[in-house]
Amino acid sequence: MDLLRKGTLDVVRILLADDHDIVRHGLRQLLEHEPGWEVCGEARDGRTAVEMAEALAPDVAVLDVAMPELNGLEATRRIRAARPATEVLVFTMHESEELVAEVFAAGARGYLVKSDAPHHIIAAIEALAAHQPFFSARVTARLLEAFLRDRAASAGEDTAHSALTAREREVAQLLAEGRRSKDIARRLGVSVKTVETHRAAVMRKVGAGSIADVVRYAVRNHIISA
Repeated sequence: MDLLRKGTLDVVRILLADDHDIVRHGLRQLLEHEPGWEVCGEARDGRTAVEMAEALAPDVAVLDVAMPELNGLEATRRIRAARPATEVLVFTMHESEELVAEVFAAGARGYLVKSDAPHHIIAAIEALAAHQPFFSARVTARLLEAFLRDRAASAGEDTAHSALTAREREVAQLLAEGRRSKDIARRLGVSVKTVETHRAAVMRKVGAGSIADVVRYAVRNHIISA
């Protein structure tokens, strides 16, 4: 990638978000060896990642999918809405067809499986910094074609997951993580009554009869990890 623009060195600023300290520290060491690259921030949960992206305006945000507080897919949606110039690279252990579809629908333009990272992380950051998509070698053409086919086939159909609002998805994650309504209200800065309203809507929309059903829904839809 040509880092020279108008005679000056163009610094690529990168935000890392993963709840495993060793993963973030390893990525930082690897990426900061690249000339002109700077890790401008690190986050251990999705909510902090969104706040840091809004404050720091990184060129690229590298997000794990399974993070506490706010999962990587929801964090991606919020970062892309608040900072369209920030490209998102989803960095995950998983590569299911369903997850690939969710990642693209959330607005990420890069997808990298963690086991492929040593070989592809530099190329992935380089591509996204130039606003080009990057797909892990293990995200095959077959998966991409299946995603496009399924999206076209389901156009206009409403699923429980897509029917949830952003705040309802947030409440669903916190409920699935075992948070009580009072704690959720404090974290979100709303009243307990408002949380209970969102909770009722979530359970109705996903067809849940108990919190255990919400947990199963959250795992199935990659809102939390199993």
